[in-house]
Amino acid sequence: MNHDKLLKILEIISSFIWGPPLLILIVGTGVYLTFRISFLQIYLLPYSLKIAFSKTQDKKAEGDISHFQALMTALAGTIGTGNIVGVATAILIGGPGALFWMWTSAFFGMATKYAEAVLAVKYRMQDKNGEMSGGPMYYLDRGLNQKWLGVLFALFGAIAAFGIGNLVQANSVASVVKSTFDVPTWITGVVLTIFSALVLLGGIKSIGRVSAFFIPIMASFYMIAGLIVLSMNITEIPAAIALILTDAFTGEAVAGGAIGTVIRYGVARGVFSNEAGLGSAPIAAAAAKTDLPARQALVSMTQVFIDTIIICSITGLTIVLAGQYDSGFRGSELTTASFNTFLGSSGSYIVAIGLIFFASSTIIGWAYYGEKCFSYLFSKQIVKYYRIVFVLAVFVGAVTSLDLVWTFSDIMNGLMALPNLIGLLGLSGVVVAETHQVLKKIQEEKRTV
Repeated sequence: MNHDKLLKILEIISSFIWGPPLLILIVGTGVYLTFRISFLQIYLLPYSLKIAFSKTQDKKAEGDISHFQALMTALAGTIGTGNIVGVATAILIGGPGALFWMWTSAFFGMATKYAEAVLAVKYRMQDKNGEMSGGPMYYLDRGLNQKWLGVLFALFGAIAAFGIGNLVQANSVASVVKSTFDVPTWITGVVLTIFSALVLLGGIKSIGRVSAFFIPIMASFYMIAGLIVLSMNITEIPAAIALILTDAFTGEAVAGGAIGTVIRYGVARGVFSNEAGLGSAPIAAAAAKTDLPARQALVSMTQVFIDTIIICSITGLTIVLAGQYDSGFRGSELTTASFNTFLGSSGSYIVAIGLIFFASSTIIGWAYYGEKCFSYLFSKQIVKYYRIVFVLAVFVGAVTSLDLVWTFSDIMNGLMALPNLIGLLGLSGVVVAETHQVLKKIQEEKRTV
C-alpha cells in the first residue's frame, strides 16, 4: 500500500473516531459530572488556584511530587502545539465562534479533569520502592473491575505517547527552528534528544523539578507577549468578543453558515489542547503528595483553566483582532501573521519560541504518561529500556516527515478517551463521595483559621 493511500485511510478512520458521537460523549460527560459535583469548578476555582501555587505541603502525605510539580508536569503534557496551531486551525475552519465553543468545552472539561484526578489518586498503587502509579488503567481495573478496559487504555496511551507526545512534537520544534533560525533539523534533533535524556532518565522526580522550573517561564513568556497585544487593542476587545459570541450561534464566518462546523472544531480543538477526557493528565496527578484525592483533583482542575481559558484565549483573541483568519494562512502561519500585525517581525520570533517551548515540554509530560502505561502492561523493571527508546525517538521525529504519524496519533488519542469516559461515568459516585469529604475538610480548615 502506498503512502498516499494509507494516509487517506487513516484520515477516514480519524474523522470517524473524532466525529460528533465522541465529541458529544466527551462534552456530555463533562456536563453530567458538572451537575454531580454541583458546579464546583466555579466556586472552588480561587481556592484551587491558591493551593496549586502554594509552597506549603503536607510532608506526611503519600506521593512522589508536590501539588505544584504534579500540575506543572500535567501542563507540560497539555500546553503544546494545540495552544498555537490548534487554536488557529479551529478559527481558520470554524470561524471566530469556534473560540466560544473552546471555552464551553473547557468549562465542562474542568469537571472532567477534576473527576479524572480524584479517581487517579483514589485508586493509585505504590510499588516496593515507594513510587506511585495511577491513572485510568488503574481506576478501570481496581475501581470499575474491568481490567480489559485498563489494558486497552494503557495500550493506546503507550502508543500515543510515541506519536503525539514525542515524534510530532520533536518534528514541530525542528521545523520551526529551521524556518525561523535556519538551523538544520539534525542539530535541533541532537540538542532536543540530549535535553530529553537528561530530564527523562531521572524519572518522575526529575520531570517534576524541571517542569516546575520550565513551565512557568515558558507560559509567562507567551502570555506576556499576548497580553501586550491585547493591551494595545483594549478598546477593540469588546467588539472581538461580540463577534465571537455572534458567530458561535450563526456560523456566519463559515462557508454556508455551517454552525455544526463551528461547534465541532471549537470543541475538538479545545479537547486537543487541554486533553480533558483523554485520561492522560491524571497519570501525573496520581504521583502528587496529597491528604485527600479531591484536594489534588482541585489542583488538576486548574490545568484546563490555565491551558484553555487563559493561554488559548490569548492566541484566539489575537487572531480575531488581527482579522486575518480568512487570508489563506494555515496553522502556525496564521498565529504568526496575527502577532506580526501588532508586533512587527518580532511576532514571528515570539510564536516560534513559544512553539519550541510548548512542544518540548509536551515531550517531557507525555514521556511519563507513556512510561506508566508501559509499566502497567509489562513490568517496571524494563521501564528503563522504554525511556531509552523514547529518547532516541526524539531524534527520529526531528529529522523525519510525519504526516502518517500525526493522523495515527489522533486515532490513538480518540481510542484512549473511550475507556476513560466509561470509567468516569461508571465511578461518578466515587467522585461525589470524595468531593463531600474534601468540602467537609475545607470547612473544618476555615473554622480553625
